[in-house]
Amino acid sequence: MSTTTDSPPVRRRKDRRPVPPLVFLLVLALAALGVWWKVLTDESNRAEADEAACATAEAAPPSLDPTTLSVRVFNATDRAGLAQEVAAQLQSRGFVVEEIANDPSEREVTGTGEVRHGPRGEDAARYLALFLPGAGTFLDTRATAQVDLVIGPDFTELASPEQVAATLSPIASAEAACSE
Repeated sequence: MSTTTDSPPVRRRKDRRPVPPLVFLLVLALAALGVWWKVLTDESNRAEADEAACATAEAAPPSLDPTTLSVRVFNATDRAGLAQEVAAQLQSRGFVVEEIANDPSEREVTGTGEVRHGPRGEDAARYLALFLPGAGTFLDTRATAQVDLVIGPDFTELASPEQVAATLSPIASAEAACSE
């Protein structure tokens, strides 16, 4: 005997595992982890770049007012009148030139020249060196802030005001970034 019913036969329930939702949540968690990793590494790279900019700004020559600098111009070459010519150019740019002469020291100057200064003239010397690219520096024992610009045998010309401004422009930007 067979009996028929109106309802379909009951199927046995299979144990289904929620695999697709778990995979989706795992992918979502990995994506969030990747985003946070990128944010944190970008922040550390930005902090390192800021530190490097600040170090560059600290090591860079300061932007000074030339009228506050006391400069002596010495000629260490065989070309007559070179110290007078360079001193006139420096004066036209606002520097206070106190003495113009041949180099009175026994030092041998090579290259484009040399900037001599004492401990108190460190900033002035770094600023003045911008006007004589390739010049070396010499620290002596003088107690004043006076700086000597000694012209060497490879001297051709002073840096133009535009070249000096171009050198100081990135430095000012770095200093501004460091103060924030």
